[in-house]
Amino acid sequence: MSAKEKSGHAIVLGASIGGLLAARALSESYAKITVFDRDELPTTNIDRRGVPQGEHSHGLLARGRQVLEELFPGFAADLAAAGAVPLDIQGDVVWLNDGHRMVREATGLQGLAVSRPALESYVRTRVLALPNVELRPRHEALGLLATEDRGRITGVRVLPVGGDEEQRHEADLVVDATGRGNRGPTWLAELGYDKPVEDLVDPKTVYMSRNYKRVPGQGDFTAFLCSPSPEQPYGGVAIAAEGDRWMVTMIAAGGSPAPSGDPETFHEFAKQFPGQELYELLSVAEPLGPPHRMRLPVSVRRRYEHMKRLPLGFLAVADAVCSFNPAYGQGMTVAAAEAAVLRDCLAEGRENLQQRFFKAAAKVIDVPWDIAVGADLRYDAVVGKRTAKGNFLNAYVGKIHVAAARHARVGHAFLSVANLMTAPQSLFAPAVLRRVLRPGTPTTPTHPAPTPAAATPAPAA
Repeated sequence: MSAKEKSGHAIVLGASIGGLLAARALSESYAKITVFDRDELPTTNIDRRGVPQGEHSHGLLARGRQVLEELFPGFAADLAAAGAVPLDIQGDVVWLNDGHRMVREATGLQGLAVSRPALESYVRTRVLALPNVELRPRHEALGLLATEDRGRITGVRVLPVGGDEEQRHEADLVVDATGRGNRGPTWLAELGYDKPVEDLVDPKTVYMSRNYKRVPGQGDFTAFLCSPSPEQPYGGVAIAAEGDRWMVTMIAAGGSPAPSGDPETFHEFAKQFPGQELYELLSVAEPLGPPHRMRLPVSVRRRYEHMKRLPLGFLAVADAVCSFNPAYGQGMTVAAAEAAVLRDCLAEGRENLQQRFFKAAAKVIDVPWDIAVGADLRYDAVVGKRTAKGNFLNAYVGKIHVAAARHARVGHAFLSVANLMTAPQSLFAPAVLRRVLRPGTPTTPTHPAPTPAAATPAPAA
Protein backbone atom coordinates (compact mmCIF):
# COMPACT_ATOMS: atom_id res chain seq x y z
CA MET A 1 0.00 0.00 0.00
CA SER A 2 1.43 3.36 -0.99
CA ALA A 3 1.67 6.29 1.43
CA LYS A 4 -1.22 8.01 -0.38
CA GLU A 5 -3.50 4.99 0.17
CA LYS A 6 -2.91 4.87 3.92
CA SER A 7 -5.74 6.29 5.98
CA GLY A 8 -7.02 6.65 9.51
CA HIS A 9 -5.50 6.75 12.97
CA ALA A 10 -4.63 3.66 15.02
CA ILE A 11 -3.69 3.70 18.70
CA VAL A 12 -1.60 0.99 20.35
CA LEU A 13 -1.67 0.71 24.14
CA GLY A 14 1.68 -0.69 25.25
CA ALA A 15 5.19 -0.26 23.86
CA SER A 16 6.73 -3.62 24.66
CA ILE A 17 7.71 -5.92 21.82
CA GLY A 18 4.11 -6.98 21.08
CA GLY A 19 2.87 -3.40 20.85
CA LEU A 20 5.84 -2.21 18.82
CA LEU A 21 5.43 -5.03 16.33
CA ALA A 22 1.71 -4.30 16.06
CA ALA A 23 2.58 -0.67 15.30
CA ARG A 24 4.96 -1.85 12.57
CA ALA A 25 2.20 -3.96 11.02
CA LEU A 26 -0.30 -1.10 11.23
CA SER A 27 2.15 1.31 9.62
CA GLU A 28 1.52 -0.28 6.25
CA SER A 29 -2.20 0.59 6.32
CA TYR A 30 -2.82 3.54 8.66
CA ALA A 31 -1.75 7.12 8.05
CA LYS A 32 -0.96 7.67 11.74
CA ILE A 33 -0.15 5.33 14.61
CA THR A 34 0.24 6.52 18.20
CA VAL A 35 1.76 4.20 20.80
CA PHE A 36 1.14 4.96 24.49
CA ASP A 37 3.08 3.38 27.36
CA ARG A 38 3.08 4.16 31.08
CA ASP A 39 6.86 3.71 31.44
CA GLU A 40 9.64 6.17 30.80
CA LEU A 41 11.19 4.20 27.97
CA PRO A 42 14.98 3.74 28.09
CA THR A 43 17.29 4.91 25.34
CA THR A 44 19.77 2.08 25.99
CA ASN A 45 19.60 -1.70 26.45
CA ILE A 46 18.50 -1.79 30.08
CA ASP A 47 15.70 -3.51 31.98
CA ARG A 48 12.57 -1.52 32.72
CA ARG A 49 9.77 -1.72 35.24
CA GLY A 50 7.08 -2.73 32.76
CA VAL A 51 9.01 -5.84 31.67
CA PRO A 52 9.84 -7.71 34.91
CA GLN A 53 10.98 -10.79 32.98
CA GLY A 54 13.52 -8.77 31.01
CA GLU A 55 16.47 -9.63 33.25
CA HIS A 56 16.02 -13.36 32.68
CA SER A 57 17.27 -15.51 29.77
CA HIS A 58 15.76 -14.86 26.36
CA GLY A 59 16.21 -16.01 22.82
CA LEU A 60 14.37 -15.73 19.53
CA LEU A 61 12.97 -18.84 17.90
CA ALA A 62 13.29 -19.45 14.16
CA ARG A 63 9.84 -18.15 13.22
CA GLY A 64 10.40 -15.01 15.28
CA ARG A 65 13.69 -14.31 13.56
CA GLN A 66 12.09 -14.93 10.16
CA VAL A 67 9.19 -12.50 10.78
CA LEU A 68 11.42 -9.80 12.24
CA GLU A 69 13.68 -10.03 9.21
CA GLU A 70 10.62 -9.50 7.01
CA LEU A 71 9.43 -6.51 9.04
CA PHE A 72 12.89 -4.97 9.52
CA PRO A 73 15.25 -5.90 6.65
CA GLY A 74 18.78 -6.38 7.95
CA PHE A 75 17.48 -7.24 11.42
CA ALA A 76 19.68 -10.26 12.19
CA ALA A 77 22.84 -8.71 10.75
CA ASP A 78 22.28 -5.50 12.71
CA LEU A 79 21.86 -7.31 16.00
CA ALA A 80 24.78 -9.64 15.30
CA ALA A 81 26.94 -6.57 14.72
CA ALA A 82 25.79 -5.33 18.13
CA GLY A 83 26.84 -8.58 19.78
CA ALA A 84 23.79 -10.86 19.53
CA VAL A 85 24.70 -14.42 18.53
CA PRO A 86 23.07 -16.15 15.54
CA LEU A 87 22.75 -19.87 16.10
CA ASP A 88 21.65 -23.07 14.45
CA ILE A 89 18.96 -24.24 16.86
CA GLN A 90 19.98 -27.89 16.63
CA GLY A 91 23.66 -27.75 15.74
CA ASP A 92 24.78 -25.04 18.15
CA VAL A 93 22.62 -25.99 21.13
CA VAL A 94 22.90 -28.74 23.74
CA TRP A 95 19.35 -30.06 24.23
CA LEU A 96 18.54 -32.32 27.18
CA ASN A 97 14.84 -33.14 27.04
CA ASP A 98 13.47 -35.35 29.83
CA GLY A 99 17.06 -36.46 30.38
CA HIS A 100 17.63 -37.45 26.74
CA ARG A 101 20.43 -35.74 24.82
CA MET A 102 19.31 -34.68 21.35
CA VAL A 103 21.69 -35.42 18.48
CA ARG A 104 23.43 -32.20 17.48
CA GLU A 105 23.46 -31.55 13.77
CA ALA A 106 23.29 -28.31 11.79
CA THR A 107 19.87 -28.16 10.12
CA GLY A 108 19.55 -24.55 8.97
CA LEU A 109 16.92 -23.80 11.61
CA GLN A 110 18.18 -20.34 12.56
CA GLY A 111 17.48 -18.53 15.84
CA LEU A 112 19.06 -15.58 17.59
CA ALA A 113 20.57 -15.43 21.08
CA VAL A 114 19.81 -11.92 22.33
CA SER A 115 18.60 -10.34 25.57
CA ARG A 116 15.10 -8.96 25.87
CA PRO A 117 16.25 -5.35 26.48
CA ALA A 118 18.53 -5.41 23.42
CA LEU A 119 15.82 -6.82 21.17
CA GLU A 120 13.17 -4.41 22.42
CA SER A 121 15.52 -1.44 22.08
CA TYR A 122 16.32 -2.37 18.49
CA VAL A 123 12.68 -2.88 17.53
CA ARG A 124 11.70 0.40 19.22
CA THR A 125 14.38 2.29 17.27
CA ARG A 126 13.26 0.82 13.95
CA VAL A 127 9.58 1.50 14.64
CA LEU A 128 10.24 5.09 15.70
CA ALA A 129 12.08 5.63 12.41
CA LEU A 130 8.76 5.12 10.60
CA PRO A 131 7.34 8.52 9.58
CA ASN A 132 3.76 7.69 10.59
CA VAL A 133 4.47 6.30 14.09
CA GLU A 134 4.58 8.39 17.27
CA LEU A 135 5.54 7.05 20.70
CA ARG A 136 4.07 8.68 23.81
CA PRO A 137 5.75 7.36 26.98
CA ARG A 138 4.55 8.10 30.53
CA HIS A 139 0.87 7.85 29.60
CA GLU A 140 -1.29 5.30 31.42
CA ALA A 141 -4.35 3.89 29.64
CA LEU A 142 -7.59 4.41 31.60
CA GLY A 143 -10.24 3.05 29.26
CA LEU A 144 -11.92 3.08 25.87
CA LEU A 145 -14.07 5.67 24.15
CA ALA A 146 -17.09 4.45 22.19
CA THR A 147 -20.03 5.65 20.13
CA GLU A 148 -23.31 6.37 21.91
CA ASP A 149 -24.64 2.89 21.12
CA ARG A 150 -21.27 1.44 22.18
CA GLY A 151 -21.03 -0.50 18.95
CA ARG A 152 -17.70 0.99 17.88
CA ILE A 153 -14.56 2.06 19.74
CA THR A 154 -13.65 5.64 18.87
CA GLY A 155 -10.52 6.19 20.95
CA VAL A 156 -8.93 5.95 24.38
CA ARG A 157 -8.67 7.79 27.68
CA VAL A 158 -5.12 8.20 29.00
CA LEU A 159 -3.56 9.94 31.98
CA PRO A 160 -0.06 11.44 31.83
CA VAL A 161 2.02 9.95 34.63
CA GLY A 162 2.12 12.46 37.45
CA GLY A 163 -0.78 14.43 35.98
CA ASP A 164 -4.32 14.82 37.26
CA GLU A 165 -6.26 15.52 34.07
CA GLU A 166 -7.08 12.71 31.64
CA GLN A 167 -6.74 13.11 27.90
CA ARG A 168 -9.03 11.75 25.20
CA HIS A 169 -7.59 10.66 21.89
CA GLU A 170 -9.77 9.63 18.95
CA ALA A 171 -8.84 6.69 16.73
CA ASP A 172 -10.27 4.39 14.08
CA LEU A 173 -8.66 1.35 15.72
CA VAL A 174 -7.42 0.65 19.26
CA VAL A 175 -5.01 -2.24 19.89
CA ASP A 176 -4.59 -3.54 23.45
CA ALA A 177 -0.95 -4.54 23.89
CA THR A 178 -0.74 -3.85 27.62
CA GLY A 179 0.66 -7.27 28.49
CA ARG A 180 -0.12 -9.84 31.17
CA GLY A 181 -1.79 -7.40 33.54
CA ASN A 182 -3.96 -5.78 30.88
CA ARG A 183 -7.39 -4.36 31.63
CA GLY A 184 -8.87 -4.82 28.17
CA PRO A 185 -11.58 -7.25 29.35
CA THR A 186 -12.53 -4.84 32.14
CA TRP A 187 -12.76 -1.95 29.70
CA LEU A 188 -15.04 -4.03 27.48
CA ALA A 189 -17.20 -4.93 30.48
CA GLU A 190 -17.58 -1.21 31.29
CA LEU A 191 -19.15 -0.84 27.86
CA GLY A 192 -21.58 -3.70 28.44
CA TYR A 193 -19.67 -6.54 26.73
CA ASP A 194 -18.85 -9.95 28.13
CA LYS A 195 -15.27 -10.62 29.07
CA PRO A 196 -13.51 -13.24 26.95
CA VAL A 197 -13.37 -16.72 28.47
CA GLU A 198 -9.96 -17.35 30.01
CA ASP A 199 -7.97 -20.57 30.11
CA LEU A 200 -5.67 -20.48 33.16
CA VAL A 201 -2.76 -22.71 34.15
CA ASP A 202 -0.39 -21.96 37.04
CA PRO A 203 2.93 -23.66 36.18
CA LYS A 204 4.17 -23.38 39.79
CA THR A 205 7.61 -22.60 38.44
CA VAL A 206 10.39 -20.44 39.89
CA TYR A 207 13.27 -18.87 37.96
CA MET A 208 16.65 -17.78 39.30
CA SER A 209 18.82 -15.97 36.76
CA ARG A 210 22.33 -14.59 36.67
CA ASN A 211 24.75 -13.21 34.08
CA TYR A 212 28.29 -14.51 33.60
CA LYS A 213 31.23 -13.32 31.54
CA ARG A 214 31.60 -15.20 28.25
CA VAL A 215 35.00 -15.80 26.66
CA PRO A 216 35.78 -17.45 23.29
CA GLY A 217 36.20 -21.21 23.47
CA GLN A 218 34.30 -21.55 26.75
CA GLY A 219 32.07 -24.46 25.84
CA ASP A 220 31.40 -25.94 22.41
CA PHE A 221 27.83 -24.60 22.36
CA THR A 222 26.01 -21.30 21.92
CA ALA A 223 23.17 -22.37 24.19
CA PHE A 224 22.50 -25.12 26.73
CA LEU A 225 18.93 -26.14 27.56
CA CYS A 226 18.02 -28.81 30.08
CA SER A 227 14.25 -29.09 30.38
CA PRO A 228 12.57 -30.14 33.65
CA SER A 229 10.36 -33.22 33.80
CA PRO A 230 8.17 -34.80 36.49
CA GLU A 231 10.97 -37.28 37.18
CA GLN A 232 13.56 -34.47 37.41
CA PRO A 233 11.58 -31.25 38.12
CA TYR A 234 14.52 -28.91 37.65
CA GLY A 235 16.33 -27.54 34.66
CA GLY A 236 18.61 -24.83 33.42
CA VAL A 237 19.42 -22.58 30.51
CA ALA A 238 22.56 -20.81 29.36
CA ILE A 239 22.34 -18.57 26.29
CA ALA A 240 25.11 -16.51 24.76
CA ALA A 241 24.19 -12.84 24.51
CA GLU A 242 25.51 -9.43 23.57
CA GLY A 243 28.03 -7.87 25.91
CA ASP A 244 30.15 -11.05 25.99
CA ARG A 245 27.69 -12.62 28.44
CA TRP A 246 26.07 -15.89 29.28
CA MET A 247 22.46 -15.42 30.34
CA VAL A 248 21.90 -18.26 32.82
CA THR A 249 18.58 -19.33 34.36
CA MET A 250 17.91 -22.15 36.80
CA ILE A 251 14.37 -23.54 36.81
CA ALA A 252 12.36 -25.34 39.49
CA ALA A 253 9.09 -26.64 38.00
CA GLY A 254 5.86 -28.12 39.29
CA GLY A 255 6.26 -26.76 42.81
CA SER A 256 9.70 -28.29 43.40
CA PRO A 257 12.19 -26.47 45.69
CA ALA A 258 13.48 -23.24 44.20
CA PRO A 259 17.16 -22.74 43.27
CA SER A 260 19.28 -21.08 45.90
CA GLY A 261 19.69 -17.32 45.72
CA ASP A 262 23.05 -17.59 47.46
CA PRO A 263 25.64 -16.28 44.97
CA GLU A 264 28.25 -18.70 46.34
CA THR A 265 26.17 -21.83 45.73
CA PHE A 266 24.05 -20.74 42.73
CA HIS A 267 25.99 -22.87 40.24
CA GLU A 268 25.63 -25.99 42.41
CA PHE A 269 22.00 -26.32 41.27
CA ALA A 270 23.32 -27.37 37.83
CA LYS A 271 25.24 -30.29 39.33
CA GLN A 272 22.07 -32.41 39.39
CA PHE A 273 21.41 -32.04 35.65
CA PRO A 274 21.85 -35.14 33.45
CA GLY A 275 24.44 -33.21 31.44
CA GLN A 276 27.31 -31.48 33.22
CA GLU A 277 28.12 -28.81 30.61
CA LEU A 278 26.39 -26.00 32.49
CA TYR A 279 27.85 -26.95 35.86
CA GLU A 280 31.34 -27.11 34.39
CA LEU A 281 30.85 -23.76 32.64
CA LEU A 282 29.64 -21.96 35.77
CA SER A 283 32.38 -23.49 37.89
CA VAL A 284 34.94 -21.39 36.01
CA ALA A 285 32.93 -18.48 34.55
CA GLU A 286 33.03 -15.09 36.24
CA PRO A 287 29.67 -13.87 37.64
CA LEU A 288 28.62 -10.38 36.55
CA GLY A 289 26.11 -9.75 39.31
CA PRO A 290 23.82 -11.40 41.86
CA PRO A 291 21.06 -13.91 41.01
CA HIS A 292 17.55 -12.56 40.39
CA ARG A 293 14.44 -14.51 41.38
CA MET A 294 11.07 -14.64 39.62
CA ARG A 295 8.03 -16.72 40.47
CA LEU A 296 6.41 -17.27 37.08
CA PRO A 297 2.88 -15.88 36.77
CA VAL A 298 -0.18 -17.84 35.74
CA SER A 299 -0.40 -18.62 32.02
CA VAL A 300 -3.56 -17.03 30.57
CA ARG A 301 -5.25 -17.45 27.21
CA ARG A 302 -8.14 -15.10 26.46
CA ARG A 303 -10.49 -16.60 23.91
CA TYR A 304 -11.39 -13.53 21.88
CA GLU A 305 -11.90 -15.78 18.86
CA HIS A 306 -14.95 -17.32 20.58
CA MET A 307 -16.69 -14.02 21.37
CA LYS A 308 -19.91 -13.47 19.45
CA ARG A 309 -20.16 -9.79 20.30
CA LEU A 310 -17.35 -7.22 20.28
CA PRO A 311 -17.28 -3.51 19.51
CA LEU A 312 -15.81 -2.61 16.15
CA GLY A 313 -12.40 -1.00 16.20
CA PHE A 314 -10.84 -3.07 19.01
CA LEU A 315 -8.06 -5.66 18.86
CA ALA A 316 -5.76 -7.29 21.39
CA VAL A 317 -2.32 -8.77 20.69
CA ALA A 318 0.59 -10.60 22.30
CA ASP A 319 0.35 -11.14 26.07
CA ALA A 320 -2.98 -9.31 26.15
CA VAL A 321 -4.38 -12.31 24.26
CA CYS A 322 -2.15 -15.11 25.53
CA SER A 323 0.65 -14.97 28.09
CA PHE A 324 2.76 -18.12 28.11
CA ASN A 325 4.92 -19.83 30.66
CA PRO A 326 8.17 -18.09 29.62
CA ALA A 327 10.20 -21.22 30.39
CA TYR A 328 9.47 -22.37 26.83
CA GLY A 329 10.79 -19.20 25.17
CA GLN A 330 7.75 -18.70 22.92
CA GLY A 331 6.36 -15.28 23.84
CA MET A 332 8.42 -12.98 21.61
CA THR A 333 8.12 -15.31 18.63
CA VAL A 334 4.34 -15.59 19.00
CA ALA A 335 4.09 -11.79 19.22
CA ALA A 336 6.05 -11.55 15.96
CA ALA A 337 3.85 -14.16 14.28
CA GLU A 338 0.72 -12.27 15.38
CA ALA A 339 2.14 -9.06 13.89
CA ALA A 340 2.55 -10.88 10.59
CA VAL A 341 -1.07 -12.06 10.85
CA LEU A 342 -2.25 -8.48 11.51
CA ARG A 343 -0.27 -7.17 8.54
CA ASP A 344 -1.74 -9.82 6.25
CA CYS A 345 -5.30 -9.30 7.51
CA LEU A 346 -5.05 -5.55 6.89
CA ALA A 347 -3.66 -6.16 3.41
CA GLU A 348 -6.97 -7.86 2.62
CA GLY A 349 -8.97 -4.87 3.86
CA ARG A 350 -10.57 -3.71 7.10
CA GLU A 351 -13.95 -5.38 6.75
CA ASN A 352 -14.47 -8.03 9.46
CA LEU A 353 -10.91 -7.34 10.64
CA GLN A 354 -11.59 -8.48 14.20
CA GLN A 355 -13.06 -11.83 13.29
CA ARG A 356 -10.37 -12.57 10.74
CA PHE A 357 -7.52 -11.48 13.00
CA PHE A 358 -8.62 -13.26 16.18
CA LYS A 359 -9.35 -16.45 14.24
CA ALA A 360 -5.97 -16.42 12.51
CA ALA A 361 -4.12 -15.42 15.69
CA ALA A 362 -5.75 -18.33 17.54
CA LYS A 363 -4.24 -20.73 15.02
CA VAL A 364 -0.81 -19.22 15.69
CA ILE A 365 -1.31 -19.58 19.45
CA ASP A 366 -2.68 -23.15 19.39
CA VAL A 367 0.63 -24.96 18.93
CA PRO A 368 2.81 -23.13 21.48
CA TRP A 369 -0.06 -23.10 23.99
CA ASP A 370 -0.56 -26.86 23.64
CA ILE A 371 3.19 -27.45 23.98
CA ALA A 372 3.57 -25.30 27.09
CA VAL A 373 0.35 -26.22 28.88
CA GLY A 374 0.71 -29.88 27.99
CA ALA A 375 4.19 -29.96 29.50
CA ASP A 376 3.08 -28.06 32.62
CA LEU A 377 0.15 -30.40 33.22
CA ARG A 378 2.49 -33.36 33.54
CA TYR A 379 3.11 -32.21 37.14
CA ASP A 380 0.58 -33.34 39.75
CA ALA A 381 0.82 -30.00 41.58
CA VAL A 382 -0.28 -28.05 38.50
CA VAL A 383 -4.04 -27.53 38.34
CA GLY A 384 -5.74 -27.66 34.95
CA LYS A 385 -7.94 -29.67 32.64
CA ARG A 386 -6.21 -32.86 31.53
CA THR A 387 -7.60 -34.42 28.37
CA ALA A 388 -7.08 -37.67 26.49
CA LYS A 389 -5.58 -35.66 23.63
CA GLY A 390 -3.12 -33.96 25.96
CA ASN A 391 -2.13 -37.23 27.61
CA PHE A 392 -1.56 -38.82 24.21
CA LEU A 393 0.55 -35.92 22.96
CA ASN A 394 2.65 -35.89 26.13
CA ALA A 395 3.31 -39.60 25.76
CA TYR A 396 4.20 -39.20 22.09
CA VAL A 397 6.51 -36.25 22.73
CA GLY A 398 8.23 -38.35 25.39
CA LYS A 399 8.92 -40.96 22.72
CA ILE A 400 10.15 -38.23 20.37
CA HIS A 401 12.76 -37.19 22.94
CA VAL A 402 13.98 -40.79 23.18
CA ALA A 403 14.20 -41.12 19.39
CA ALA A 404 15.83 -37.67 19.01
CA ALA A 405 18.75 -38.94 21.08
CA ARG A 406 19.41 -41.41 18.25
CA HIS A 407 18.15 -39.70 15.11
CA ALA A 408 18.93 -36.11 14.14
CA ARG A 409 15.96 -36.13 11.78
CA VAL A 410 13.53 -36.64 14.66
CA GLY A 411 15.13 -33.84 16.63
CA HIS A 412 14.85 -31.55 13.63
CA ALA A 413 11.17 -32.41 13.19
CA PHE A 414 10.45 -31.65 16.84
CA LEU A 415 12.40 -28.37 16.87
CA SER A 416 10.80 -27.25 13.63
CA VAL A 417 7.35 -27.57 15.22
CA ALA A 418 8.47 -26.02 18.52
CA ASN A 419 9.91 -23.08 16.56
CA LEU A 420 6.57 -22.58 14.74
CA MET A 421 8.11 -23.34 11.35
CA THR A 422 6.04 -26.43 10.53
CA ALA A 423 2.67 -27.85 11.55
CA PRO A 424 2.44 -30.47 14.35
CA GLN A 425 1.21 -33.02 11.82
CA SER A 426 4.76 -33.24 10.51
CA LEU A 427 5.68 -35.15 13.71
CA PHE A 428 3.55 -38.01 12.40
CA ALA A 429 5.12 -38.15 8.94
CA PRO A 430 6.14 -41.74 8.10
CA ALA A 431 9.89 -41.06 8.28
CA VAL A 432 9.50 -39.54 11.76
CA LEU A 433 6.85 -41.92 13.06
CA ARG A 434 8.93 -44.97 12.10
CA ARG A 435 11.92 -43.74 14.09
CA VAL A 436 9.78 -42.68 17.08
CA LEU A 437 8.03 -46.02 17.40
CA ARG A 438 11.18 -48.03 16.76
CA PRO A 439 14.20 -45.86 17.67
CA GLY A 440 16.65 -48.64 16.83
CA THR A 441 20.28 -47.87 16.13
CA PRO A 442 21.46 -44.30 15.63
CA THR A 443 21.61 -43.25 11.98
CA THR A 444 23.86 -40.29 12.78
CA PRO A 445 26.71 -39.95 15.27
CA THR A 446 25.43 -39.32 18.78
CA HIS A 447 28.08 -36.65 19.36
CA PRO A 448 28.96 -35.13 15.99
CA ALA A 449 31.63 -32.49 15.81
CA PRO A 450 30.14 -29.08 16.61
CA THR A 451 29.70 -26.58 13.83
CA PRO A 452 32.29 -23.79 13.66
CA ALA A 453 29.74 -21.30 15.04
CA ALA A 454 29.19 -23.54 18.04
CA ALA A 455 32.85 -24.26 18.70
CA THR A 456 33.66 -20.60 19.33
CA PRO A 457 30.69 -18.43 20.32
CA ALA A 458 30.89 -15.13 18.50
CA PRO A 459 32.16 -12.36 20.78
CA ALA A 460 30.21 -9.13 21.07
CA ALA A 461 31.08 -6.43 18.63
